[in-house]
Amino acid sequence: MAVNPVSVNTTTPRLGWQLQSVVNGDRQTAYELVVTAEASKTVVWQSGKVKSDGSQLIDYAGKSSLEKGKAYSWKVRVWDAKGKASAWSAPARFSIAPADDFLDSQWIGGLTKADSHLPIGKSYHMPSKKSPENIAMLKNLDSMALRSIMLRKDFKAETSVKKATVYVCGLGHYQLSINGKKVGNSEFAPLWSDYSKTVYYNTYDVSDRIQKGENAIGVILGNGFYNTIGTRYSKLWRTYGPPTLFFKMVVEYVDGKKEILRSDKSWKYAPSPITFNSIYGGEDYDATLEQPGWNIAGFNDSKWRNVVLQEAPEGKLTAQTAPQVQINKQYGIKELKHLSDSVYVLDMRQNLSGFPSIKIHGKKGQTVRMWVGESLDKDGKVSQKRTGAPYYFQYTLKGGGEEEWQPMFSYYGYQYIQVEGADVQKSPTGSTLPLITDIKSNFVYSSATEVATFDCSNEIFNKTHWLINNAIKSNFQGVMTDCPQREKLGWVEELHLNGPGLLMNYDMTAMFPKILRDMSDAQHADGLVPSICPEYVSFGGDFTDSPEWGCASIVVPWMYYWHYGDSSLIRTYYSVMTRYVDYLGTKATGHILSHGLGDWYDYGLKPAGYSQNSSIAISATSHYYLSAMLVAKAAAMLGIAQDTLKYEQLVRDIKKSYNERFFNKSTRQYDIGSQFANAVSLYLGLVEPQYRQAVLKNLTDDIAYHDDRLTTGDVGNRYLFQTLADNGQNELMYKMVNHYDAPGYGFQLKYGLTTLTEQWDPRKGNSWNHFMMGQIEEWFFNTLAGIRYDEKQPGFKHIILRPTPVGDLKNVSALTETLYGKLFVAWTKTEKEFNLNVTIPVNTTTTVMLPFTATSVRINGKTVAVKDNSVELGSGKWEITIEF
Repeated sequence: MAVNPVSVNTTTPRLGWQLQSVVNGDRQTAYELVVTAEASKTVVWQSGKVKSDGSQLIDYAGKSSLEKGKAYSWKVRVWDAKGKASAWSAPARFSIAPADDFLDSQWIGGLTKADSHLPIGKSYHMPSKKSPENIAMLKNLDSMALRSIMLRKDFKAETSVKKATVYVCGLGHYQLSINGKKVGNSEFAPLWSDYSKTVYYNTYDVSDRIQKGENAIGVILGNGFYNTIGTRYSKLWRTYGPPTLFFKMVVEYVDGKKEILRSDKSWKYAPSPITFNSIYGGEDYDATLEQPGWNIAGFNDSKWRNVVLQEAPEGKLTAQTAPQVQINKQYGIKELKHLSDSVYVLDMRQNLSGFPSIKIHGKKGQTVRMWVGESLDKDGKVSQKRTGAPYYFQYTLKGGGEEEWQPMFSYYGYQYIQVEGADVQKSPTGSTLPLITDIKSNFVYSSATEVATFDCSNEIFNKTHWLINNAIKSNFQGVMTDCPQREKLGWVEELHLNGPGLLMNYDMTAMFPKILRDMSDAQHADGLVPSICPEYVSFGGDFTDSPEWGCASIVVPWMYYWHYGDSSLIRTYYSVMTRYVDYLGTKATGHILSHGLGDWYDYGLKPAGYSQNSSIAISATSHYYLSAMLVAKAAAMLGIAQDTLKYEQLVRDIKKSYNERFFNKSTRQYDIGSQFANAVSLYLGLVEPQYRQAVLKNLTDDIAYHDDRLTTGDVGNRYLFQTLADNGQNELMYKMVNHYDAPGYGFQLKYGLTTLTEQWDPRKGNSWNHFMMGQIEEWFFNTLAGIRYDEKQPGFKHIILRPTPVGDLKNVSALTETLYGKLFVAWTKTEKEFNLNVTIPVNTTTTVMLPFTATSVRINGKTVAVKDNSVELGSGKWEITIEF
């Protein structure tokens, strides 16, 4: 939900509004919209009174399209259930992204791609710095090829400024300042992408930054994922070229004149004090190299170099509409240990993605190094054995008073900070080391709004929700990453397997479209959607091509539609979806697929990795079926009759082959009878009706055989949890997750962790900051709280509430914000009474499925008759009391 967005990437935007009313059951019966061009104050669309209850995703329907690069305002009024008109809303605003030919600035930097001698277009997995080829390549690099640079430009504003707008992209990442002050609060801007397909730029209103008279623009560039060649730890090497800048600023003066400043040959550059920066290896800053006032007007840049014009990136320059990454939280020291004269270890008590910031006193040239990591070695020092080494931050002092610093172009996943070369908080007697007077951990993640809360009487569940949420935040970067330290890559299976939890907890209206564009950009010519998007590196084999991963390109658009009522991703990426299913068809033999990773990291006797409890084939083929089924639904939605027939037949063929291959009619087991095999078959409707109860019993028997414990992993968790929830097995589900043993969330809490780990037993795994096992969030919200969408009226226009008391739970409360407003559910249970409080957004309706057969039901204090053990409610606040 974008409020007053800039640079909207369509000339036919959709509008929406939330309604408020103190009257229960109120709803909209009609609306009227007015859209006005900001510059001319001309009305470009007046809808007139439209009889409709639609208040979201209303298409702009003016006689002509809106103009690119122009700003507009709009307002709405509505008529309520009694036909009474509201006042007009306060005007909201938006601007359309400029046309491609407007983006006419040149790309500038310190050297061209050719002169850098970077291996453009190549990618290396776990590059060896000892191989003769790589040694020669690194030796041949221009000294500026990996170096952060500062660029500057002076300009004069002749009169007072009415409006100033900046369009900027610095690759890999940039920090922009005007007259010495940072513009915006982004970290790692712009968002990551496949720079050969899509390059994002950011738009800023800087009207209040431009002063009459002399002004200065300053930009610092870093490498990011645009240029990952590095001499420290790196999961991969991939480069699109040396750092580069695109900049355009339009200044409108109060006297009506307009001035445009562009990146061109007139800019100058110099090496920045950031002497090393790598998204994988860390960052070094030498404050003795600072040039005070470099980004302020009047600075003497006579010793700076003239920029060179660079080749533009291959990707299409596109306005970034997905949320920025920023510092959202800070944590101070919780425990400090002084290990030796120059080594301190700080426990910040929160694992996170980010970097430290410091305040420090010392002498010019003294250097402090900060190693960061998730765990400690036996000697008490920070360990990076599991997460990628060497990685550190290093700062060299300029001297002369208190200095403040934090990294700009690198982050890591860590809880502990090992400080070398400086004292912390207090200097021991006789120490000559610099003194860090303050140090903070900065938790850096997406600014996408967190829209949910969850709480219940079970402490394991509450802390599990917190644990998973911390892991989601840590991996909510320019893409949804797997981990914030070792890889930082967008493994896409997490998106659909954890999709319902992501959608409940966060506003994904802008991030999911960005992710689908990443998948579209990454799709191979033969239709394969790789397991990592953007595909900065190809690991090859099953790690590049696994159906449980690639099918995210099909499942995510449907999850987006069901949650928001928005079919745009299905419509926009329909060809991606069909091409991927057709690709899988080329890999199938008799409609059976036999490749991929399977139920990755399932729990068993062997080390975690490839599926060990189920065959690869049943996992791959079930997701082939899921993909074909959803593509058939998409074809039907879009009215493509030929495709509908084609894919509906494919669905039938896959189901037939699946049951012939994997189902044993004698034992009523699928595959080798694993929890995943039986659960995924039940959940996807692959089991014939006459066998469903027998297969379900085999599933529950296997859980009992394992002492009420699960054996599923990354892929299987969702299907296991939801199959139990949808088939009346929530008491068993409760037993399965309500304990402190491995496998389970409780064990990770007992182990003292603050983020969800890569595998069920963290002692055996690598990363302690993955969200891929976080599928229980769907059960918390959909089952315990009972919040469900209605597929026939998606987007929570009609809400289904099915709260589920289970185990010894005494209460549950959950809140999530739908497009229509906040939806709140809270229930309490005693021996004789169930009390449910709900707040339902205006302009929606709800069916409440009562969890008990009641002897008496009261709604807001009044006894009511109940039919089919459910009640229908309109919007407002309701209290339902059930006696049983």
